[in-house]
Amino acid sequence: MRIVRPMLLRAVRSAALRACLGAMVLAGCQTTGTAPTAAAPPPKGTSPKPTVPPSTDSADFAQWLAGLRAEAVGQGIRPATFDRAFARVRLSPRIIELDSAQPEFTRMVWSYLDSAVSDARVQKGRAKIQENSALFTRVSREYGVPAEILAAFWGVESDFGRDTGTFAVVDALTTLAFNGRRAAYFRSELLVALKILDSGDIAPERMTGSWAGAMGQTQFMPTIFQRYAVDEDGDGRRDIWTSMPDVLASTARFVRGNNWQPGERWGDEVRLPAGFPYDQAELTVVKPVSEWRRMGVRLMNGAEPEGDATPAAILLLAGAEGPAFLVRENFRAIMRYNPSTSYALAVALLADRMAGRSGIAAPWPRHEQPLSKDERLELQQRLADMGYEPGTPDGIIGPSTRNAARRFQAAAGMVPDGFVTKALLERMRRGV
Repeated sequence: MRIVRPMLLRAVRSAALRACLGAMVLAGCQTTGTAPTAAAPPPKGTSPKPTVPPSTDSADFAQWLAGLRAEAVGQGIRPATFDRAFARVRLSPRIIELDSAQPEFTRMVWSYLDSAVSDARVQKGRAKIQENSALFTRVSREYGVPAEILAAFWGVESDFGRDTGTFAVVDALTTLAFNGRRAAYFRSELLVALKILDSGDIAPERMTGSWAGAMGQTQFMPTIFQRYAVDEDGDGRRDIWTSMPDVLASTARFVRGNNWQPGERWGDEVRLPAGFPYDQAELTVVKPVSEWRRMGVRLMNGAEPEGDATPAAILLLAGAEGPAFLVRENFRAIMRYNPSTSYALAVALLADRMAGRSGIAAPWPRHEQPLSKDERLELQQRLADMGYEPGTPDGIIGPSTRNAARRFQAAAGMVPDGFVTKALLERMRRGV
């Protein structure tokens, strides 16, 4: 990695000027639209072997940077802002490596929750709420999002501000926009990051975050920052790095803006009746609470869940042997921050425990082992070969694979819960 030298910057500025005069020559001089995402980029798929990005001294990068400068200036970003942001830019092989890496094993949900909703984090969150009680109360009242929900996002995203990431955001986004798998997405995020710098919210030297460009204690991507970040302390800057009022209000505004329903719970742990149709345990299967009651779904204390017409779904993350949850619209609001059911459950459970509610009552099937990526592909291929139609094998366990697994389980005399584990694959290998 090398720092861009002053001579190169002068050449870049000259090239950018020529590009602006001859805009027909360069593509990409208009904003690339992207769907809003929460604190992280869209989920990754399969990827090629990591490649080392070229040096910042390379002619290709100089030409690319000239085009980016022309586009940025064309969107109203001041040239001085661009030049300051890129004065010491670095392309990082480490960022390309992190972007390309795919986990060999999927972590079981209980392993994730053990750390995300640990006793230590619960106690730390309660202490943070107490230390900032007036602020939490004010922001919660203004946006209709409970204090413990705000604290739970804060805790899961950055361990209450302890771990916000040390990558320079401009370096990270530049690397991914120039040489990443989703270059268009990261280019649009980079241009918005430059707009944030141009507005004076943060200096380039202080704009730090994750390797993917998620920023501050809330871990907002630039487009989410631009849309939802709040100057709650009134100092003229939206500072999600060091200002607690801005951190909490920005989080609350995002959550409320994504259909959080004030006064309603995210959901409840429930008991499913004997003979429950497990193909109904998908987030895509939404019924009024009254219908789930009619089917025999009950709270853990035996009471009937409240809310006749309230839409809800059954969430199972560990099959019939694990806990079951009746989740409502506010669970989906949490998922709009990060589209992972495990993440959303961590936020929900952490908030409950900080509020003094009990944790999960039913045990997890901790004896079950996760599948490696190769094993997930093998399981999908076996399901396909047997005619159960899991979709194209891709190593991602989604609704199609779970439904195919349910059909196999039913034919094999098993509980058809769609829980994909090493034990299920072994059953397929034995042909029974």
